[in-house]
Amino acid sequence: MSVFDRAKAKAEELLGRAEQVYGESHGDAAATMDGEARRLEAEADEERAEARARHDGDDGLAGAR
Repeated sequence: MSVFDRAKAKAEELLGRAEQVYGESHGDAAATMDGEARRLEAEADEERAEARARHDGDDGLAGAR
């Protein structure tokens, strides 16, 4: 995962959390749900990218050189 992808995912996560908190504090259920969905999606994207980066090119079966 590149630095820019990681920064984008973190920004989306923070924006989602801010929207969620805004919705909770103002009693806006739609903003709360949208913010939570955005935050969870960003977290999932980041986890998928990290898992893909860990598994790319190394299946753990090759011997050491």
